[in-house]
Amino acid sequence: MSTTQSPSVKLFSYGSLQSEPVQLATFGRKLHGRADSLPGYRLERLAIGDPAVVALSGASHHPIVIASGDPADRVAGMVFEITPEELQRADTYEVADYRRIEATLASGTRAWVYVKTDA
Repeated sequence: MSTTQSPSVKLFSYGSLQSEPVQLATFGRKLHGRADSLPGYRLERLAIGDPAVVALSGASHHPIVIASGDPADRVAGMVFEITPEELQRADTYEVADYRRIEATLASGTRAWVYVKTDA
């Protein structure tokens, strides 16, 4: 008997998607990942206007990454393997100030990451 595994995608998180309560509410499970970093970006803070996101995360301000143009800049975070369906759920969780792009992490891993929309 063979089992079929769902395809997986990689998601790099530097913020609230690392939180177990956010993971349980968004994906229905706790994610397991590994540390990595995103070169060429820097962190800023973003005021969150969506009360549901604030209630879930417990924070009125979330980190957001912006391209710095300096390859020495790095943002630390975690890489998670999730399903394409879970990636869609992450898209729904993130507010409009974030957009999803594919980026190369310091390890060479290609992963989806949420960056500032106008970046």
